[in-house]
Amino acid sequence: MKKTILFWILAFIITITSAVYQRVTGPTYPLSGTIQFEGQNIKYKLERSHSTSSDYGITINTGDKSISGVLYWKKLDDHQYEKIEMSGGKILSAKLPSQKRLEKLQYYIKLTKGNASAGIPLNGVVTIRFKDDVPMAILIPHIIAMFLAMFLSTRTGLEFFNTNAKFDKLALWTIIVLFIGGFPLGFAMNGYAFGEMWGGWPFGSDVTDNKTQVAFIGWLIAFFMIKKNKNGKIFALLAALLMLVVYLIPHSI
Repeated sequence: MKKTILFWILAFIITITSAVYQRVTGPTYPLSGTIQFEGQNIKYKLERSHSTSSDYGITINTGDKSISGVLYWKKLDDHQYEKIEMSGGKILSAKLPSQKRLEKLQYYIKLTKGNASAGIPLNGVVTIRFKDDVPMAILIPHIIAMFLAMFLSTRTGLEFFNTNAKFDKLALWTIIVLFIGGFPLGFAMNGYAFGEMWGGWPFGSDVTDNKTQVAFIGWLIAFFMIKKNKNGKIFALLAALLMLVVYLIPHSI
């Protein structure tokens, strides 16, 4: 197998792996688990991010129609919980009321059978954030561009190990795609979802926006050094590693 083909394959594997890691470690990834209660293994999957356009419907399959449930919820800064009796037989359900964008609720579920009770989730409460819907015409190109940028960045970094390394075009395409995905499309994503096009430096401290900015600046520096033939090979590798570190930071933290 030619070395260049191997580099493309490695770049793809690294990109997919980092994407999965970023997704499952992020604070908006659904919280899931299993509890044992009155002879039943009860699985749950609870959202931590939801659209403002609808209430969040929660369902818990207890496998036992004699188990009842109550959904407790409150706004993040409130002290008093509201409660909603869950309906159904073996499958309990209730709706968490939709909130305005950026508002957060905390919630948990209490199961009861006779004198026995158990809480879901196991670690206490779940915090859920609400956001407005983003048009698919913005969302899909943004996702494609951001992960294509990661793919190109990784491939450019791997060129460090090529005897006759050629960085110019790879680095330039990395910068172009990262700019498109992170800025015009990123601005549109934030604007639709949160009503704020840019929450990073110098206007705010949003980690997601700031990490995109850091990665972009890193590649601008690397491209400048490549064109000037001043240790461009090293800078391309460093920029790719910086991009990888940035992508491993959970999204929407």
